Amino acid sequence: MHALDFPHHVLDRVLARCGRLHPFAELDPARTALVVIDMQNGYMRADVGHSCVPMAQRIVPAINRLAAALRQAGGSVFWVQNATDERSRHEWSVLEEQASPARRAARIRSVSPGAPGHDFWPGLNIRGGDAVVPKYRYSAFIAGASPLEGLLRARGLDTVLIAGTLTNVCCESSARDAMMLNFRTVMVSDCNAALTDEEHQASLVSFWSFFGDVQDSAQVIAALQQGAQAAA
Repeated sequence: MHALDFPHHVLDRVLARCGRLHPFAELDPARTALVVIDMQNGYMRADVGHSCVPMAQRIVPAINRLAAALRQAGGSVFWVQNATDERSRHEWSVLEEQASPARRAARIRSVSPGAPGHDFWPGLNIRGGDAVVPKYRYSAFIAGASPLEGLLRARGLDTVLIAGTLTNVCCESSARDAMMLNFRTVMVSDCNAALTDEEHQASLVSFWSFFGDVQDSAQVIAALQQGAQAAA
């Protein structure tokens, strides 16, 4: 897992903003969704991927544990699957414009639907009752990126646990947009992966300081269990 050492001034800033370190320490499982972002071969296998994140394989057990705990407590799990197609490349042309020809070609080979890189990492414990949601932007919540917001609202879900990769790209952008769409949002520290410890921590610091909460999976699971007991 990524090494974390949050400076005291960050914790002081969170306390000043929220009055406590964890604004979403209490969780109602029936209103909670685990949103797992881009845990696909294209980001986890060097032979078929275009942007491999070595740490992503190491967070799989924690993601599986959290998903199992949330299902058992009565919550919902959503697996977000990044993709590219001709329409998305036209509508999001600025991403294509920034990339070299080699990078564009590698991304198309990697995460086009039907390509091996588009498939989920086989070690993920995806269950039949879970939802699989396609995504065509970094953020899963920005307009036109995916149907995720509507799916969450249709189930009465107002709390989002963010997991996946990369911490500081698709996960953080999804988490920020979720908060600004009025979802209670927690980035799960040991269920996110970045290219370096420094990038991972910087992303979590920024989010925790201004947007939402950061907890590890053990904290979240404990809160879910307490929430389930309270509901019972």
